[in-house]
Amino acid sequence: MKSSSLPFRLGVAAAALAMMALPALAQTAPAPVPNKGDTAWMLVSTALVLFMTIPGLALFYGGLVRTKNMLSVLTQVFAIVCIVSLIWVTYGYSLAFTNGGALNDYIGGFSKAFLAGITPESVAATFSNGVYIPEFTYVAFQMTFACITPALIVGAFAERVKFSALILFTVLWVTFIYLPIAHMVWYWGGPDSLAGPAKALAEAAAPAKAAAQAELDKAVADAGIIFQWGALDFAGGTVVHINAGIAGLVGCYVIGKRIGYGKELMAPHSLTLTMVGAAMLWVGWFGFNAGSNLEANGVAALALINTFVAAAAAGVAWLFAEWAVKGKPSLLGMVSGVVAGLVAVTPASGWGGPMGCIILGLVAGAVCFLFCTIVKNAIGYDDSLDVFGIHCVGGIIGALGTGILVNTALGGVGAPDYITKPGYLSVATYDIGAQMLAQVKAVGLTLVWSGVGSFILFKIADAILGLRVSPDKEREGLDIAEHGERSYNY
Repeated sequence: MKSSSLPFRLGVAAAALAMMALPALAQTAPAPVPNKGDTAWMLVSTALVLFMTIPGLALFYGGLVRTKNMLSVLTQVFAIVCIVSLIWVTYGYSLAFTNGGALNDYIGGFSKAFLAGITPESVAATFSNGVYIPEFTYVAFQMTFACITPALIVGAFAERVKFSALILFTVLWVTFIYLPIAHMVWYWGGPDSLAGPAKALAEAAAPAKAAAQAELDKAVADAGIIFQWGALDFAGGTVVHINAGIAGLVGCYVIGKRIGYGKELMAPHSLTLTMVGAAMLWVGWFGFNAGSNLEANGVAALALINTFVAAAAAGVAWLFAEWAVKGKPSLLGMVSGVVAGLVAVTPASGWGGPMGCIILGLVAGAVCFLFCTIVKNAIGYDDSLDVFGIHCVGGIIGALGTGILVNTALGGVGAPDYITKPGYLSVATYDIGAQMLAQVKAVGLTLVWSGVGSFILFKIADAILGLRVSPDKEREGLDIAEHGERSYNY
């Protein structure tokens, strides 16, 4: 009797233990499951941004240089994409998008170096509570941004830079300039990281308020310094365009002018290819901007239409400004205007309304035209393909304009507030002074960090390898002198 009752007693004990464990199991939140539609949209967006760079940017730049340097530009852009992709998955993603401990305001750490711990089941936060995408998707999407940014810089000193020095500079620049800026602007813990502490603070009794507030402050501080300031940059006005544009200006000063600049004709060898490249950029930019929403929803659609109309407005503004000043409207002017509009709307694309973004595009088209013609000629710097005049100037216009266009009274969506209603995305009260101060600080820090840092890195590359090809090689053309090939064989 006793022996036969032992299994019974063991079964009862096991059942009791199981019942005791049920509350604990119930408290364990299920792992978030990414929405297949969001994932599909992000995979498409990733491909579109890569398409912007190769072949889009490569052809846009390639058509603008002389025939003897066409292949060199294609090679530079393609090589940068290959090299930066490897940097990104070894240590770049980790430094940009993880917590950096004591240096977290400015840079991440190495906890995800070599993509450690990332699996097909890993997820990355979006901008909505409880909504996630696969982390590999996020890694790949952000990798395309890291690839295109240094590729933009090469246009500033095209036709005279040594390929080996450019590669060295790119590795250094991505490591010490791009990754910190990306971390400062875009790294944060995600909306759900704020929901729990905010809810705990709202429900805390008076004696526990201070501790709850400290926990919320800690969660808010787990972000890059520019993000903490409240600066808004939807898709990379600071991270990509101002960052690359000011580096390009520094580069063209450090390397010097092309032989014969201002004395010899240096016309683009194929505006046909430039137009094709610009069209590819415009198409790819939909992934760049609308993809930066990280979800396939109404805000992604807003970013897409803003990208469409701002580019069109800037193209029209440049076209008519050039027509009025020079007497004839040019294809090069129109496509340059479109790119300027795409640059300017990048930080505002998910924050402003379509009518506001049209105004932003008109302003960017006209102002960038002035910088690429009158200002450039007056100062005399040799920015071969107008990287500064379009990307830096357009990026500044867009970054500052975002602080205005986000206002709901002007058709914007409003700055996000994840704390007032824990677990939900609310619209924060708009304060133009505070918002514009944050935008100005973000622009200023980016200009200083990239401008000063790029100067140092150019000097390092010059000391080690020499930045510029010899005069004979420059006259011969970089296609043959640097790569032993020709773009065209007749």
